[in-house]
Amino acid sequence: MLSKRSSVAALLAVVAGVYLLPSPIDPERHVLKGPPPALEGPLAVNTRLQEGRRLFPGKLHGPESFTADEEGNVFTGTVDGKLWRIGPDDTLTLITQMGQDLPECGSSTDYEPVCGRPHGVRLDRRGQLIVADSYLGLHSVDPQTGEKTVLRSNAQGADGVPFAFLNGLEISSQTGLVYFTDSSSRWGRRHVRLEVIELNRLGRLLSYDPETGRVDVLLDSLYMPNGVALSPDERFLLVAETSIGRVLRYWLKGPRAGTKEVAVDNMIGYPDNIRRSDRGTFLVGMAATRFRKVTPPFLDLIAPYPAVKRLLAKVIPLRWYDLLLPRYALVLELGADGGGVVATLHDPEGRLTWAVSEVFQHRGRTYLGSTDLPFLPVLEAPGGAMSGASCFGGGGDAHGGRLPSARART
Repeated sequence: MLSKRSSVAALLAVVAGVYLLPSPIDPERHVLKGPPPALEGPLAVNTRLQEGRRLFPGKLHGPESFTADEEGNVFTGTVDGKLWRIGPDDTLTLITQMGQDLPECGSSTDYEPVCGRPHGVRLDRRGQLIVADSYLGLHSVDPQTGEKTVLRSNAQGADGVPFAFLNGLEISSQTGLVYFTDSSSRWGRRHVRLEVIELNRLGRLLSYDPETGRVDVLLDSLYMPNGVALSPDERFLLVAETSIGRVLRYWLKGPRAGTKEVAVDNMIGYPDNIRRSDRGTFLVGMAATRFRKVTPPFLDLIAPYPAVKRLLAKVIPLRWYDLLLPRYALVLELGADGGGVVATLHDPEGRLTWAVSEVFQHRGRTYLGSTDLPFLPVLEAPGGAMSGASCFGGGGDAHGGRLPSARART
């Protein structure tokens, strides 16, 4: 009897201790739109993302984003803080280390604030790499010498608020303005799971003027803003709000300039980076899926209950949440106006890849980014760079065909 009472007392003490333990997050109540759309029509499951191969296994760890020059070189950044050049013959060359070059870089997210973590990368009109490093700020990097110039540090931030998680990046070919996102003013990349669970509006869309060095806040109070992409005529900018499965359209020109609207909501997954395709549509890499099942998706289920989220953040190690992520790769193609899904590519078993961060087309090849995987998955277009075929149905069939041909583009 005494032993049973002791056990109950110990259990109550543990419960009380967990209850009194401060939670690392301060969530708000939010109800996600749902249920998620059914896997039918353009969302129907297929295996087209399995028709590729892996490059540089064990050499490139988490190639997140890509850009390319007119000579056919492709540039990317990895989880160890390094920037790389991939030659037209698939040679791999180190350009620079964004932060300190330590042996521990890439071994743990704990070293990322020191080693750096390049996310969005683009080439500007002068042929310099513009890099959004999650921890170290906005940089210009000479792709030949590796020389780095800080354009705006995280500590400088904007409007008196430091950056904590620089992420997506886009550059206007008309004005040279750099558009970028700060996914959270509270959480860095290594705490992205807390950012997603907390579900607060702590992100911003910003612009940087390379002529004046001025940084402007275009939108604030966003739910983990991530990838950004300009329309072909640069009338609007698409912005992914990852944590709520939504894409916004921010108008840059015309009577609605300076305003935003929802382009796609209640998505079938959580959007990461957005890139233009060769036919003027938009390709979205999905960081994770959000499928309709017997029960609502996990994040939908807990979103309305701040107390539950506080408790989970206290008692469950961050890495355990990875067990909830299916090994599934998904790419969406949005229409030319950024609204509505017109086609999808799937890898249901994760045979080639999973958790796609970006989809970048270049010279007949499609590069599939990731945040953590130790290889670079690619899809090859039959017929080479001049092939007009499309796996997104370039002939009007949204469900069939092959990859669009890719032209050199920054």
